[in-house]
Amino acid sequence: MKRSCCDHRPQKQKNRVGSAMVEVAVCFPVFMLIVLGIVEFGRAMSINQMLNSASRIGCRAAVLDGSSDTAVSNLVKTQVRNTIGCQDSSITVKIVATSSRTGATLTNVSQATTGDLIDVDVFVPFADVSWSVQQWLGTAKIRGEFSMQHE
Repeated sequence: MKRSCCDHRPQKQKNRVGSAMVEVAVCFPVFMLIVLGIVEFGRAMSINQMLNSASRIGCRAAVLDGSSDTAVSNLVKTQVRNTIGCQDSSITVKIVATSSRTGATLTNVSQATTGDLIDVDVFVPFADVSWSVQQWLGTAKIRGEFSMQHE
C-alpha cells in the first residue's frame, strides 16, 4: 500500500488515535470522586467548627446564674439554625452538669454552683448538611462540644 504524501505519522501512531479519549473516560470519574470527597470533608470540618461555636455560646450562657436547660438548649438551636440552616427537629442538644464536690450529675443547669462542670454537646445528622453524599452516610452525625466551669 502506498503512503500519502501528507500523512507522515508512523503506523503505530495511527492506531492510537482514540486512546487518549479512553484514558480520559477512565480517569475523569475517579478524579471527580476524589475532588468531591475533598469538598465534602471540608464541609464536614466547617460544620464541626460551627457546632463547636454554637456549643461554646450555649456553654457561656449555661455557666451564669439563673440559666436553665431549656433556655440554653433553645439558644444553641437558634445559633445552629442561623449558621447552618438545618431544622430544629434534626438538632440534638445534650447538656450535662457535673458537681465539682461529689462528681454526681445534676438534673438541671440551674442546680449548678461555682466550680461545677457544664458540658454542652450538639449533634446534627450529616445527611442534613451534606451537599452530595446524604444516602451513603446513613445515621452519621457531626458533633460539636464545649465545657466550662460554672461561675
